[in-house]
This record gives sequence, C-alpha cells and structure tokens, in this order.
Amino acid sequence: MSSAATAAIERSSTHEYDFTDRHFNLLRELVARHAGITLNDSKRELVYGRLARRIRALGLRGFDDYCALLERDEGAEMGEFINAITTNLTAFFRENHHFDFLAQTAIPEFVKANAASRRLRIWSAGCSTGEEPYSLAMTLLESVPSAERWDIRILATDIDSNVVATAQAGVYGENRLQGVSAARRQQWFTKQDCAAGQFRVKPALQEIIRFAPLNLMHEWPFKGPFDAIFCRNVLIYFDKPTQHRLFERYGQMIANHGYLFIGHSESMFGANTVFELIGRTTYRVNRGAR
Repeated sequence: MSSAATAAIERSSTHEYDFTDRHFNLLRELVARHAGITLNDSKRELVYGRLARRIRALGLRGFDDYCALLERDEGAEMGEFINAITTNLTAFFRENHHFDFLAQTAIPEFVKANAASRRLRIWSAGCSTGEEPYSLAMTLLESVPSAERWDIRILATDIDSNVVATAQAGVYGENRLQGVSAARRQQWFTKQDCAAGQFRVKPALQEIIRFAPLNLMHEWPFKGPFDAIFCRNVLIYFDKPTQHRLFERYGQMIANHGYLFIGHSESMFGANTVFELIGRTTYRVNRGAR
C-alpha cells in the first residue's frame, strides 16, 4: 500500500465524517471556480475541520450530503462555504511600516496631487474584521492637513460577508486593541462595556468608510481611481495567473501617483507588469508600463 493511501486511511480513522479525495477535489474545484482560491493538498485538514462544523450546523450526514448541497444550490450555502474556507487573521496597524510610509510619504504626495479636488480614496481589499480600514482611517484623519475640509473615503471589502458585518459594527475587545496606542484609544474609541472590556470606534472613523462584501473574481461595481490599494494577505489564496489578472485590474483602478501595499509573506514575482517595488512590500504604478 502506498504511503499516500496509508495516510488517507489514518486520517479517515480520526475523522467524524468520511472525507475522500473525491470530496476534497470537488470542494477545491468549487472554491477555485467561485472565488479564484487555490487550495493545495496541505489545506486538506483545514478544509475538513471548517466544513465539518458546517455539516453539523446543517444537520447533514456527511460530506456526500454537503457536496450534493453545494452542487444543487449555489446560493446562500456557497457564500457560507467560501466564508468557512477563508482565513481572517488581522490586527490594528499590522505591518506598521505601511502606515508609517502612508503618513510620512504617501499622504503628502496625495495632498499635493489632489490639491484641486481635495479628494482622497483608499481601498482595503480584504478588510477582514475591520482593523485595517479603521487603522487607515486613523492615519488619514491624523495626517491630512485640515482633514475636515477634504473628501476622504475608504472602501473596505471582503469576500466573507460575516467579517464585513463585524467590521461595520466596529466593536472590539480590549485584547484586539494591542496595536493601538493609549492616545489613539482615547481619541478614536469609546469604552462600550467596562465588564466585558469592549471598545467601539467613534463615528468619525465609521463615517468615512464604506463596508461591502465583494468577490474579487467578480465584476467590481466602482470605477476609482484610488490613491492607494491595500491588498494584504489576499494573494496567498490565488495562483500566479489569477494574481496576474488581479494586478492588471488594480492597475486600472489606481491613480498615476498611487501605491499598492501587499502582505509581508507575499510576492509579485512572475505575476506583475504594472507595479514597481519601492520598499518593503510597497509598490508604485509603473508609468512606463501604462
């Protein structure tokens, strides 16, 4: 018996539900088709664990029933399926060098370039539970001179509708605010419940952010241009051809003076003809390519 077959038997003996190669291959074909997400063999146990919870919640008998449900009904459950597969790890001011660059370099450039329109637009593509767009909002309102006289808007999107709802609510436990200084907590948050240690972002931040669910593989219902796009820890889900298409589309959405920020573990190598690297996972539009 091959080592792969032996491993499959060992896995099935520890699982509550049978989970075969047929199940896994069908599920990863569905998530690739609907969300552009590539799942390699190393994600098999992750897929099982997250979807086993869906099977229990739905009262199904196992993966045969669940796969049949997805093939039969590509409506609400398809959204829940994609929500379950995606990972939402984030924090306030995560990879803080991006926010330092935004405040010290990019925003002064944006203010100069947009002096006539007094318009600033940033897109958080993969906003998760909201920490990134709220960090962007704090940075913008603190760094743009006379910010109240500017038309500042942040678009925050994510494929997972559940985390978008959490982000829009803007309520966080104290442990989630570890990246937020005491001064910023006082300025931008209201303590919600002393017993539970919850904090709510102030309306000034929420008012400049528009949250919306969005599948990056679908049509984008907006035109831009954006001064900056944050697409961090999103590329890891896509293969190189999909990444290339995504960068091409970002290039059409970003201003000539704009910047693109990606995650520290991500690379544009082999997938980019639109942007040039200028710093740590920080890219600028390659005007020659345009």
